[in-house]
Amino acid sequence: MSTDAARLFVLGSFVQACCADVARLPQPGESLRATRFTAEPGGKGFNVAVGARRQGATVDCLVAIGEDAFGALAEAAFDVAGLTTRLIRRYPVPTGAGVGLIGPDGETLVAVAPGANLSLSVADVRAAEAEIAAADVVTAQFEIDEAPIAAAFEIARRAGRRTVLNPSPFHAPSDALLAATNVVIVNEREAWDLAAALEVEGGFLSETAITGLREALFARGPELLVVTLGAQGAIACRQDADEIVRQPAFKVAAVDTLGAGDAFVAAFAVALARDYALGDIMRRAAAAGAIVAARAGVFGSMPTSAEIDHLAAP
Repeated sequence: MSTDAARLFVLGSFVQACCADVARLPQPGESLRATRFTAEPGGKGFNVAVGARRQGATVDCLVAIGEDAFGALAEAAFDVAGLTTRLIRRYPVPTGAGVGLIGPDGETLVAVAPGANLSLSVADVRAAEAEIAAADVVTAQFEIDEAPIAAAFEIARRAGRRTVLNPSPFHAPSDALLAATNVVIVNEREAWDLAAALEVEGGFLSETAITGLREALFARGPELLVVTLGAQGAIACRQDADEIVRQPAFKVAAVDTLGAGDAFVAAFAVALARDYALGDIMRRAAAAGAIVAARAGVFGSMPTSAEIDHLAAP
């Protein structure tokens, strides 16, 4: 097990997040009075970069923003988080923005306008080839187009680096992208969608369907499938072993589950870069997700390595 500082390359997305706490999630056509409103920097890729940096990793985050007020907020947020701004790309379009509603049990409804995130290009990726090749782990999510992800993963694989894909918001990954992916991390809903996309029958949660999903996925290139299950914890399936690794959820009082999945991915990628055993990786990732779920907001809630150590201690 290595304790050296990990180096990550994150294909980022930046979204200026606006969130309102409500007594319950509304029905269609219904207006509710919010009890609290917050605005903070976010986006799945940005959250992963912040989470990894908070754990002491060296992080390069390639991200596209607009030439607007939210873009200026993005640059300031990178500075506050200790992330380099030299891989920020600016386009004459709106910066990504999102709206979230948070219920009393921490459950959420979210909508995102990707904006400049969809402008991130293969050319942007190729200009960052040196940083990609130097990383221990390269991560990406689907708040950006697939083409730059595939380009980055191909560079990473040629350099012998590991790649982690979180296909969220979900659409079916191409076979070409999966061929360049080492690890796929999805939540339960996305696992159902992935199973449907790969034409796996039987429903995801049955043992037969889990076997079918892993076989269909691993035949396309990935070596590890991780599924987060909220209060039920998480599972991991490896290509080289029949065993399913099951990680129970840490018991916390959920305040706001926004960002918990991103915290999981960040801690997973950092622990993977440090060559932890799979069981330890899963435990640390679950601990990071639980810590964020027990706090309000995301940007200021990402845990340090010491906080993860404390919760994940046997």
